[in-house]
Amino acid sequence: MIGLWDLIKKRRKPLSSMKARELRKEEILLQRDQRQYGGRIRKLAKEKEKLFESGAKERSPEVRKMMAQDFELKTTEQIMLGRQLNISGKELVTVARFRMAKENTERAKKRGAHGWSIGQKDLAKIEMMIQNDAISTDVYQERLDEILQQIHEADESSAKLTSAGESVIAVWDQMDAGLIENKEAGFAEADRSVRAAQMAE
Repeated sequence: MIGLWDLIKKRRKPLSSMKARELRKEEILLQRDQRQYGGRIRKLAKEKEKLFESGAKERSPEVRKMMAQDFELKTTEQIMLGRQLNISGKELVTVARFRMAKENTERAKKRGAHGWSIGQKDLAKIEMMIQNDAISTDVYQERLDEILQQIHEADESSAKLTSAGESVIAVWDQMDAGLIENKEAGFAEADRSVRAAQMAE
């Protein structure tokens, strides 16, 4: 299985810098992992049922002991696979969310909007939640959405122009309208406006 931490730490290209199509490939791999884990867990459950029925009919103490050990081993494997299934489910949710964010960003960039980014601190927080068995996939999905929403809001906030930046836009608009014809005069006005706005702050 390719874990999220492997994608973040070990790959030449970090998960956070992958393009949408690359994330889609990882999504498909994780979906395959989930099917394999689920199939193995179901198979073990059937094997345990048959083993238990056989053990109930068995009268040899030695054979029963062997069958009990086998039942225990299969149960241990079930638990481990269940944990991997939970982790894989959370990884799948993460990659899917990253892919959707990247798709939105790629569309937004075509319109000249600000790009989407995620820092190492947030990645570490996400990885801790993935590895925490006490956090179910549903709960994880809610918390992940909250983190990504906060990142989105922070990106939008940082992309907004200050009043000083808006004053430069206003000068360009005036030049477009022919109200300021001289380039040097436009530059001087923009410089004066930005300085005045920064002094006011």
